[in-house]
Amino acid sequence: MGIIDSPQDIQNSLLKWFRANGRYWIPWKLKKDGSIPQSGESISPYEIWIAEVMLQQTQLGVVIPYWEKWMQIFPTLTYLVEADLENILKIWQGLGYYSRANRIHQSSKILIEFVGKYKDQDPYSWPNGLDQWMSLPGIGRSTAGSIISSAFDLPTPILDGNVKRIFSRLLANKIKSIKDEKQLWELSSFLISKTNPRDFNQALMDLGANICTPKKPSCSSCPLQKFCVAYTQYDPDDFPKKEMIKIKPLEEIGIGLVFNKNGELLIDQRLESSSMGGMWEFPGGKKNSNESIEKTIERELKEELGIVVKVGEKLVSFEHAYTHKKLYFTVHICKWISGEPKPLTSQKLLWVSPKKLFDFPFPAANTKIISELYKHLCIGNKNL
Repeated sequence: MGIIDSPQDIQNSLLKWFRANGRYWIPWKLKKDGSIPQSGESISPYEIWIAEVMLQQTQLGVVIPYWEKWMQIFPTLTYLVEADLENILKIWQGLGYYSRANRIHQSSKILIEFVGKYKDQDPYSWPNGLDQWMSLPGIGRSTAGSIISSAFDLPTPILDGNVKRIFSRLLANKIKSIKDEKQLWELSSFLISKTNPRDFNQALMDLGANICTPKKPSCSSCPLQKFCVAYTQYDPDDFPKKEMIKIKPLEEIGIGLVFNKNGELLIDQRLESSSMGGMWEFPGGKKNSNESIEKTIERELKEELGIVVKVGEKLVSFEHAYTHKKLYFTVHICKWISGEPKPLTSQKLLWVSPKKLFDFPFPAANTKIISELYKHLCIGNKNL
């Protein structure tokens, strides 16, 4: 690997640091009795797999309570396979990136054929090959490597965001191309401990989370300081190369809250194939440049539901940011004039009592709407 002639010194330094500073307490890395698995000992991948998918795009501190709740409701693969997607999405609500929950659901049906019912606590019933895990929806090379090394203590390399940053600094590599990322994968394969791969990979993740951080890394506390080209010759803050921040486009969205004569509210379920598939939402859509937000709501509800409404008072407007765009929501209470609602662009419609709205999995932006609606109904002395 050029500047790193032997992996042994790096392995020893990192594992020594991990023994004193590692996050041994992460619940899915432990055995059922709460003890730490011994070197070479296998544990069930079920808990690890769920956690690793949750950790995609989400920090550890956020994931842990979601994972704990998940394990209470779906303690085994068999429970998960038999669950409805809507129940899974309800548990996932608030974690974001809902396609991950869909892919877990799809993967469970594939895995149960391999593992078998009621056998998921036997680690030897599970696949332990990289290709087997990467064939599952939403499982990339790094996620697969982490599952395999954590569950089976096998030397499968990883390259998540934390590890990529560490290696970029070790090599003073700016990661400008696919070729550069290939070099980091080669380094991960070269460095991984063959005798303690589980601890080595976890040590890398812990180092990236607590020491080799994106900004102001704690180089004075880093066990790899003397091996780091970015530290000895440059400024570690300059690595990896920072991407230009793109301004997120702002889209205006009109939402209509349609009530029937019984005081029930109309909600629709997104198509499985769409973004956030299976989630419930209030009907509405994107504003065209040449129309008012009231006209947007009238048009969208006609297109989505086949109904005519009269747009009434505004309930709330707010901005909500996603990774690639910002949405500005304007929500109006609507009077249902004519037409029988039909799921023209969704998979299902329901009339729901407002007090039962939180029983359904809604995206985060919709939960804000529900909260504002509750305030409105309470102020108006209306029954929930």
